[in-house]
Amino acid sequence: MGKENFLTSFWRNGKIFFVRRQTNILSAAIVLMAMIFASGVLGLVRDRLLAAFFFNRQDQWQLDIYFASFRLPDMLFQVLILSTLSAAFIPVFTDYLTKNEKEAYRLASSILNIGMLVFFLASLVVFIFVKPLSQLITHELSEGELALMINLTRLLLFAQFFFLLSNFLTGILQSYQRFLLPSLSAVLYNLGIILGIIFLTPIIGIYGPVIGVIIGAFLHFIVQLPVVKKLGFQYRLLFDFSNPGVRKIGELMLPRTIAFAINQIELNMVVFLGTALSMGSLSIYNFAQHLNALPVSLFGLTIGQAALPTLAREAQKDRDNFRRLFSSSLLQIFYLSLPVGIILLVLRVPLVRLVFGTKNFPWEATLTTAKVVGIMSLFLGVRSASQLMIRAFYALQDTVTPLILSVINITISVSLALWFIFGLHSNIVGLALAQGIGEFLFVVLLFLILEKKIRYLLTRKFFIDFGKIILASFFTALSLWIPMRILDRFILDTTRTINLIILTTITLLIGAGTYLLFSLILKISQLGNFLMVLKRFGQWRKILSESDEVLDTSQVSSLPSETE
Repeated sequence: MGKENFLTSFWRNGKIFFVRRQTNILSAAIVLMAMIFASGVLGLVRDRLLAAFFFNRQDQWQLDIYFASFRLPDMLFQVLILSTLSAAFIPVFTDYLTKNEKEAYRLASSILNIGMLVFFLASLVVFIFVKPLSQLITHELSEGELALMINLTRLLLFAQFFFLLSNFLTGILQSYQRFLLPSLSAVLYNLGIILGIIFLTPIIGIYGPVIGVIIGAFLHFIVQLPVVKKLGFQYRLLFDFSNPGVRKIGELMLPRTIAFAINQIELNMVVFLGTALSMGSLSIYNFAQHLNALPVSLFGLTIGQAALPTLAREAQKDRDNFRRLFSSSLLQIFYLSLPVGIILLVLRVPLVRLVFGTKNFPWEATLTTAKVVGIMSLFLGVRSASQLMIRAFYALQDTVTPLILSVINITISVSLALWFIFGLHSNIVGLALAQGIGEFLFVVLLFLILEKKIRYLLTRKFFIDFGKIILASFFTALSLWIPMRILDRFILDTTRTINLIILTTITLLIGAGTYLLFSLILKISQLGNFLMVLKRFGQWRKILSESDEVLDTSQVSSLPSETE
């Protein structure tokens, strides 16, 4: 009887845990941050397993094709579906919920059905014409490589169907201020891929992780379905094109769709240039990009998104408060992202060896990956800051300026990449450098135009605090580099994995301690905010009962070839 009561209580509390409504901005940001971290760690485990199984001379080309095969399905999903959800569905659906829940569900059913119809027709085109489309975005694949890419691309279209369903459920849950399950679904997605690699790869080879992607996408969808049904959503087979909400969503999604479509140019260029270089280059680029993407999502995405609602309110009410919130958020992003960028730069070789260094991952690949990680780490702070700056424009109800600057950014990045690789005969490092330069100029232009719109954004105090962060980061770099060199050369034999773990752990602890020490000595105020967030993590039960802001989890649920 006691056991039965325990199980009943456990099940009841578990259901409450996952359907509970969050009602505080910081709480929602912390929930998202925790899930991004968990998903990111699983993403690195996934990459290590891919390197272990496929980064050998015999199968290395298959791993490049695996990453290239995501491009067409992911492009369909981002342009047709994600653009709708990120800019249009959630605000319109939320507005309907406040007035008439039944009409809100009719709207959701219509949008879901229209989305499925459009996606089915577009997927059918890709399925039929996958060969010429694959040849368009890659560089001179052999017949065997092209045949594999065709098969994998067609399979991945099925995964995107589940993502379509799942992301509409995410939109509904976020409209009800439920953030935990949408964030958790990204963790399950990576878990599905990992299971596919471990259990199916020995049987069906490179098709194993692809089936894992389909399994992960299904888990991404199915875990959200019970809560959506519990909230009262009833699906109907409706195609109500005359519905005012449907028309409103169509109007709102157009600029975002154009922005997503333009962004595909750069992503397609990555695949084209990656396949034009030596075998394994595209895989190396993706591995390095995933390692750098985690801190950008953790700090830039969460802080930028959490600040957006307040920025939007203050933009209409009090420009002084807008300036203060923007500058404090930007400082917080720099405070967290700059030392992480330095860690990735200084410890790039040990970290790459630990994350990807299986017996199939040769030393040459390790060095190349470390170089790409190092180049990307130089621009990590800039990439993180861009997340806030773009949202500052959204808060000012200006979606056109970021779109125009994105076009400029992509034009510069693509032009530089073509010159570095075909003109200067660079390897994949040249692509990373070209993208970093484009991103840097993008952020500079964003800031200059934002400064023109909102005068005196950054005060003298901002530059003093930023100088303190730079100084603390400099001493952190020294505290990382010196112990690492001493331990590597004179104390530890880092050809052994255990010694490499010891070196990395000791160096990281010294570096983190140095950064915290100089934060105290220099009285960097952002340290207090960071400690407050850590304290909030300790109050997770309370956090899960709070939050009223919709956070964008699209960065978490992207396919592994793009952002994780």
